Amino acid sequence: MKTPAADVDIRRWSSAGWSDAPDQVVMEEPLQLSLNGKELSVVMRTPGDDVELALGLFYAEGIIKSLDEVEGVRISVEAGAHEAAVHVDASIVESNSIDVRLKGEPHRRPERSMLASSACGVCGAVLIEDLKRGLAKLPPGPQVDAAVLTQLVERLRKGQGVFDTTGGLHAAGLFSAGGQLEVAREDVGRHNAVDKVVGRSLLDGRIPLGDRVLVVSGRAGYEIVQKAIAAGIPIVAAVGAPSSLAVALAREFGQTLVGFLRDARFNVYSAPGRIR
Repeated sequence: MKTPAADVDIRRWSSAGWSDAPDQVVMEEPLQLSLNGKELSVVMRTPGDDVELALGLFYAEGIIKSLDEVEGVRISVEAGAHEAAVHVDASIVESNSIDVRLKGEPHRRPERSMLASSACGVCGAVLIEDLKRGLAKLPPGPQVDAAVLTQLVERLRKGQGVFDTTGGLHAAGLFSAGGQLEVAREDVGRHNAVDKVVGRSLLDGRIPLGDRVLVVSGRAGYEIVQKAIAAGIPIVAAVGAPSSLAVALAREFGQTLVGFLRDARFNVYSAPGRIR
């Protein structure tokens, strides 16, 4: 598997003057996604966990609603192409092209290419209404202690090995209501990291995630909230600020949205009843 970081030689400036030094930068490469043999989009992402990314993205886009609908995944790698079972160990697959094969017709066909860059998380929709299609209001629960919530960023941070060397990756972590980290993924795109978490959960048969907490580095944009609601995640907490559209969507579907989760404090923008 390729490393998610690349070694580069740089010139560094400090008060002592110029010096030559080695550095590491995060990898960003294209991944061709296809559906039933037809090219669908090119995703800019950090290599690794690519099957999770593809499945999580297709789930968020409403193309699939369960893993049972997936017949298999065709993975193209530098050594050639091979068929993989749906339960492939996605964490060890390195690819440059993934073709998801369905048993039947997709629930929704994107009207245009879904993604163009690592900064775009909901580019498959033409109309705003498309982004809400298939979303359901979240049920009550779970209850999470405020003291536990304030510890989750540090627990996620300890799982960010690549961030430690590059400083250039976003992270998403799935926690139990008691604060146990269950899945952590890094990517140059914050929404890609969420797709990888959801894709892993699909492979593990845990969707919907009705008793989990999603913690994300950076801000909480609309696409993060939309993907979390699609996966049934009732609580989303972000290190940074939420957007107005993210707050509106969270309130509409009953999701608890937390922002500025840092230094033992946070703001709750919707459904505060889940925080004890």
